[in-house]
Amino acid sequence: MNNTSKKYPAVCFGEILWDILPTGALPGGAPMNVAYHLKKLGIEPAMITRIGSDDWGKNLVNLMEQNNISSDFFQLDNTLETGKVNATINQNREVTYDIVKPVAWDNIQWEDKLETLVADSDYFVFGSLATRSEITRNTLFKLLEIARFKVLDINLRAPHYNRQIIEQLLHRINLLKLNQAELELITGWFTKYQSDNDRIKVLQEKFSIPGIVVTKGENGALFNSDGIVYTHPGYKIIVADTIGSGDSFLAALLAKLLSGYTPGEALRFAGAVGALIAGYDGACPDYNIDEISELMKTETVNT
Repeated sequence: MNNTSKKYPAVCFGEILWDILPTGALPGGAPMNVAYHLKKLGIEPAMITRIGSDDWGKNLVNLMEQNNISSDFFQLDNTLETGKVNATINQNREVTYDIVKPVAWDNIQWEDKLETLVADSDYFVFGSLATRSEITRNTLFKLLEIARFKVLDINLRAPHYNRQIIEQLLHRINLLKLNQAELELITGWFTKYQSDNDRIKVLQEKFSIPGIVVTKGENGALFNSDGIVYTHPGYKIIVADTIGSGDSFLAALLAKLLSGYTPGEALRFAGAVGALIAGYDGACPDYNIDEISELMKTETVNT
């Protein structure tokens, strides 16, 4: 039964798709990954996306239902197929992506019911990939006018972005999450600063972004919250693949911030979740919450 009047603490917007890996197909798309991990961590998410009227789309809806995640705001496209990404993994376990275009999530339409959904949410989470097509981008910008707290998870996959649109997004957000390479790429557009702290400060001042989180892989993460810098060195794990690790990190960070934890506490927990997921295959593995606390016990550095 559809329940479009329910309040959801977090609304994720954008791509839902299948990662076609050498080992087979796995569900993915950063907004869906974030929604999956939010649900695992006890935060009820809604997702705004669009799928094709094909078996790939039906299987994604079934997956949402199996995990008790709402698909009430999934749109159905009778022309474009469900999103796919052809992923390859190199010898260093790093993943490269061929993101098929155009697909259904490039065609997310405005619907009046989205206004109340987003206005009532605590977090509106989206990525830059959703801006690659005009229709989805226009819907996104309309929702950004409504959302109270906007979380941008940068995903700079060439050729699916341009500087002008990224800068427009940066002017509209409350929290930015990006990785080391993305931090250097974006700040390289308008500064020659070398240190992470200087780069982040420039971003905060130029775009008035209260919170910026930088993930650094095996070197942990950094969170600048209202000018105060929190760092965490990360956790030692054996990496299976890095698919979805950053998305699970963001979900964990938001879950703890929403529950009233300090930025430093939220960062520590998020680092553990991101590391745990990197130890699994795929972006949305079935894991036990107890595994997070067990991993956090392995910390060797005080934060």
